[in-house]
Amino acid sequence: MINEFFYMNGYGLFVWSAFCFTLISFIALYTVIKIQYIKEKNKFISKYGALDSKKAEIARSHSINKEILSSAQII
Repeated sequence: MINEFFYMNGYGLFVWSAFCFTLISFIALYTVIKIQYIKEKNKFISKYGALDSKKAEIARSHSINKEILSSAQII
């Protein structure tokens, strides 16, 4: 019963290899994106995390920063 599921009438090798390739690709993509996100987040925090009130108002006035700040929950 279980062997029939894995063999799939002779197509199991193709199906399971395609499944494994897709799974590995998704895991690699997730890992790369997460690493890039963490790097960009750390860059943003290092640049704008410890601002005084005057510099914070200037940073909020820029249009690109408004987009970033509107999607961020805590700064």
